[in-house]
Amino acid sequence: MIDDKLLAPVRRGITVPLAAQAAFDLFTAGLDRWWIRQYQIGRTPMRSAILEPRAGGRWYEIGEDGVESDWGRVLVWDPPHRLVLTWQITAEWAYDPTLITEVEVTFTEAGEGATDVSVEHRNLEAYGGSATDMRLTFGGPNGWVGLLTRYAATAAQVK
Repeated sequence: MIDDKLLAPVRRGITVPLAAQAAFDLFTAGLDRWWIRQYQIGRTPMRSAILEPRAGGRWYEIGEDGVESDWGRVLVWDPPHRLVLTWQITAEWAYDPTLITEVEVTFTEAGEGATDVSVEHRNLEAYGGSATDMRLTFGGPNGWVGLLTRYAATAAQVK
């Protein structure tokens, strides 16, 4: 039996030196500016990362070969407060439309032009026997920690 703590959502956060709307815009419209290029699933290196700005929109990458590789869908689009995405990438790092985990991102004003950005990646039990490994990946330095660090560095340059 798997310990429930190992299936708990991954929660990570960071404070960026931007107002909430600017932080939201950088996270969404600016995804291509901060997403780590090696975090891609296409056959060729990633040319760009795109998040369509609406509920029902896609988030995906475009490879250098022009092929689009889906990552998931936008479930909630509530600027500048909240964004919920599906993450539909398997433990083998391939898109699977039947696999649905969720990534919720919230943006909370922290005063003096700063915003607390929190990420919760949940429903990891959808990975079945790979759930524990995926939780460790998402929660580790090469998961949301690394992505948020890169996001914050980009936010510091925007300011």
